[in-house]
Formats: sequence, C-alpha cells, structure tokens
Amino acid sequence: MNGVEGYMYPNEVRLYWSVLIVLYPYITGLVAGAFILASLVRIFHVKAVAPTYRLALLTALAFLIVAPLPLTLHLGHPMRAPEMYFTPHATSAMAMFGYVYLWYLMAVLVFEIWLDYRHDIVLLSQSTTGWKRMLYRVMTLGSNNISERSLAIDERAGWIITLIGIPSAFILHGYVGFIFGSLKANPWWNSPLMPVVFIFSAMVSGIAAVMLLYMLTTKLRKLRIDMACVDTIAKYLFYIFIIDFSLEMLDLIHRIYEADESFRSISFMVHSKLYFSQIVLQIGIGTCIPLFLLALVQVKKLSAMARKIIYIVSGSLIEAGVISMRWNVVIGGQLFSKSFLGYTTYKMSLVTREGLLMSIALLILPLGILWVLVKLLPPWPDQEPAALRALSKPVS
Repeated sequence: MNGVEGYMYPNEVRLYWSVLIVLYPYITGLVAGAFILASLVRIFHVKAVAPTYRLALLTALAFLIVAPLPLTLHLGHPMRAPEMYFTPHATSAMAMFGYVYLWYLMAVLVFEIWLDYRHDIVLLSQSTTGWKRMLYRVMTLGSNNISERSLAIDERAGWIITLIGIPSAFILHGYVGFIFGSLKANPWWNSPLMPVVFIFSAMVSGIAAVMLLYMLTTKLRKLRIDMACVDTIAKYLFYIFIIDFSLEMLDLIHRIYEADESFRSISFMVHSKLYFSQIVLQIGIGTCIPLFLLALVQVKKLSAMARKIIYIVSGSLIEAGVISMRWNVVIGGQLFSKSFLGYTTYKMSLVTREGLLMSIALLILPLGILWVLVKLLPPWPDQEPAALRALSKPVS
C-alpha cells in the first residue's frame, strides 16, 4: 500500500484524527492563554498590561465560540453532537467536553465580559438608535442600574468570576492533554507531563496572540503603541515560555532515559517523518529563535522600533511552533504501528471537510468574530472598563 512501511495492523493504516483535531487544542490554547493575560490585570493588578485587558477577553470569547467546530466537523454525523448534553457519560473524558465548554463559555467568560461592559452597555442602549439600540437593550438583561454601589458589586463579582476562571481555563485546555496522556496504548502520548505541557504551551500561544493583535489593531487605528504594555507582556511571555520549554525538554529527556520498547520506533520517526515539523519547526524555529530574541530584549537595551520587530517576529514564530507541536502530538502519534514495526503517512487533502482550506477557514473565522465583537464592544483603553477603576482598591 502507498505510504505504508513495514508491518501495520489493518486498522492502523488510516489516520482517524485529522488536521481538524490538530486545530482543536490549538484554538482552545489561545482561549486559555488570552484569559490568563486578562487575569493579570484584574487579579494580579499588573497595571502595565491594562490596555490589552478587554481585547484579551474578547479574543478569548471569539476563539472559544469556534473551538467546538473542528470536533463537530470531524464527526461522521455532526447533527448528533448535542446528544452528549442529554446523555452524559461521566466516565468518558471526551463526552464530558460539552459540560466543560459550556461552563467556561457561559458561567465564566461571557459573564465576566458582561459584568465588565455592563456600564458601557447601559450607556450605549441609551445613546444609540435603530437595531443597535435594540441589541444593547437586550444585552443589558434588564439591568439599567449603573450607580456607584451597583458598579462596585459588578467589580467584586467580576473579581470572583475571574478567580474561578483561572483554574477553569487550566481545566479547559489541560483536559485535552489529559485525553492524550491517559491513552496507555500509545507511548507517544502516554505521559503524565502531557496535560502540564499543553497548559503552558497554551499560555504561551494565547499571550503571544494577544500581543500581536494589540500591536496590529493599534497600528490600524493609527495610534501609538504603548511600549510599556508590550514590554511587560513580552516579559511574562518569556518567563512562561522558559517553563514551557523546560517541561518539554524534561519529557524528552525522560523518554530518552527510560528507552522502553517503543523508543526505537519513536526515535526513527523523529529523525525521519517528523524531523522537519518537530526538530526544525517546533524546536528550532518555533522555540529556540523566539527564546533567544525575547532574552535579547531582557538583557540588552534596544530601541522601540527594534523591540517592535522582535516582538512581531517572536510572536509569529511562537504561533508556528505551538501549532507544529499540536501537529506532532496528534498526527505524529498515529504514524507508527502498535507493533513498532511499521509506519504510515498522512496526506492532507485540499477542499474536503477535513482539508487544508477548511482548516484555514477555521483559523480565520475567530478573527472575523473578534472584528464583530470589537465593533459592538470597543475594547480600547480610552474607554476604561469598570474593573480597571478599582485596581488601586484592595479586595476585602
């Protein structure tokens, strides 16, 4: 058979998880990372990154809306997807995804955004006309009280929701790594570090994405980029990236030291089928180069223009490296036989339901949703959210 080397069991020739399953952990990772960046403002009072607070929340919401689409499109019968809500299966990590998703979407993210924007929504419902006025009136949910006491309650409730949202973000993305790490039949995935690596790589990708979006939208609005804000984001990105890289190297060293019966098969794949995607793209281009550039900014005083270029290049390479890591985990884990005596290949189609064009569309769709959200709920720092007014007040 074309694309098959050595001995393969019949059910191992075809890859059942395609590029859409690669996109799913990548998109949910962006959600988790963006939310963690927003939490730096509300929970940890990092005032320097306040200009990206609302943008980070809207970015998380835009990508979270699209997050289940790769899974739904991958199903043979997508219309059956809602059945998991009516027939829960508590022992299946994949079947419980719907409840984790709805909890994070409705109980955490949407509620926090509504609390943060409620003051602005009430004013917009009074100042706009036509369909926008009707829309904003619906978004007020009948709550038009914007007194100081009411806004203080919103701020306290928002702080609590964000505090709950941090572990919820870890659960949302960590459970994806848990699914892979709990598959004992696949030595490529079966690692207790898998959920932790997924969480930290998610934080890296989400923070880098918000940094790039902030710089892009600020330029499009023909305003000056707040370099103190971007420098602080890059600093946190650098620190988290070091932890992420250390965990990935720890997992690699552990596999090399353990050297079980699957090691020769996995080593062969890394040096052949996955050489470019893992060694070159993920480790070399997507990790080592951004780490070096971000470290250079921390130790050497550079001009604002040089730092901007470094941040754009680093952020772009980080996104390429993270999505390459997802590819190596999902696709790479299916390329070798359980007998460790054979290998298969994955050929991505172009225009099918699980092809390249659909994948590109799913990556672009959240940006379109974000554009609509920004039009309805402007996130710019000149329209200060209620939460930021209380940064100097201790939460008792």
